[in-house]
Amino acid sequence: MSRVKTLQTLFKRYRRPGDIVFAWFVFLASVFLLSQIMDQTTWRSGNKLFAQPRFWPAVSLGGMAVFAGFHLLGSALSERIEGRWREVWLWICALEYAVWFIAYASTVPYTGYLLTTVIFAVALALRVGYRRLLIIISAAIFAVVIVVLFKTLLQVNLPSGLIYEYLPDGVRQIMLTYF
Repeated sequence: MSRVKTLQTLFKRYRRPGDIVFAWFVFLASVFLLSQIMDQTTWRSGNKLFAQPRFWPAVSLGGMAVFAGFHLLGSALSERIEGRWREVWLWICALEYAVWFIAYASTVPYTGYLLTTVIFAVALALRVGYRRLLIIISAAIFAVVIVVLFKTLLQVNLPSGLIYEYLPDGVRQIMLTYF
């Protein structure tokens, strides 16, 4: 088998079916961003070309649009593989974890770093399919260890929750300092 045939076989074997959807998305996004370059950047008279605030963003977005166009052309000219929309659905499903993170970050100011981290660690363990009690307890303990490490050892300033305002004075001070 010739070297070209071997490369073609490998390309077919490892090619993903959703690449044309990805190619269209990147191409349209890069063209949109390139169309906004005049409004979002400036051109200063008297500066050298390479020192212009608009130059390097335009070069990078132009390169992104050109290479995305090549990818789109290559995807359009290659043979169709079954499963394109299944793969696109997997990409969309992966966005669920971004929603989890946004919900987590939005909840911390109200319920505090400790309580929110424990709840979300247990909820995510359940979400990914863990059901054994030992695993759920391990997720909760791991969350507490992370909070203690971040607040005490690394001294990261994290927002205390509004829920801490309802605790007795001594407990509230401990929770604000260490948890």
